[in-house]
Amino acid sequence: MARIRHALIMAAGRGARMMPLTAVIPKPMAPFLGSTLIADGIRRIRKHVDVIHITVGYKGPKLAEHVIELGVDCVYNTSGKGNAWWIYNTMLKYLDEPLLVLTCDNVVDLDLEQLEREYARHNSPACMVVPVAPVPGLEGDYIFHEKDIVTRLDRHVPSDRYCSGIQVLNPTVINRITERQEDFYAVWQQLISDRQVCCSSIYPKRWFAVDTFEQLSSINEMAMTYVS
Repeated sequence: MARIRHALIMAAGRGARMMPLTAVIPKPMAPFLGSTLIADGIRRIRKHVDVIHITVGYKGPKLAEHVIELGVDCVYNTSGKGNAWWIYNTMLKYLDEPLLVLTCDNVVDLDLEQLEREYARHNSPACMVVPVAPVPGLEGDYIFHEKDIVTRLDRHVPSDRYCSGIQVLNPTVINRITERQEDFYAVWQQLISDRQVCCSSIYPKRWFAVDTFEQLSSINEMAMTYVS
């Protein structure tokens, strides 16, 4: 069973729905638990993984300085690029092992040892998405599957599983079996057509999406019950 030694946090987005806060700071640096959203994410995965990678874009220099101070290992400037550009155009394309991928706007509590076992149970696929229970009012994709093989993602038709933004993938395998894309949806469509996307039966212990300033305020208000 392969350990998950590497993790990547995608943090390049503009965060337009968090204006006016994000006119001053990048979304990943939004205040959370006396620190920042991305600092909390780094702290949680650092307990398990050896190497942490970050993508930056909007207000990239400020965010890069922040995460370097937090001890991340690699920072990739993806300004003006799609959210999957890094898979094909950075040194990560040579990483032939499982990579945990998260987004900076998810506050999440994961059991990574369980995820490692689940990834191995699925025979180390090119991509394994980690779902959550459907959340009313959130914009995103519902997952349709047959025996844990993803058959379709749909933004309009609800199902029993919802995309959380968390994945375990193998960049080298994806480079070998897909054509280069910049958007994750286009990558997923290729992999789904080849039945190369699995859906984990392991859900996060806790998962909160922080897309708006109101959601950020709410998650900070409930922080005392969230802190593990």
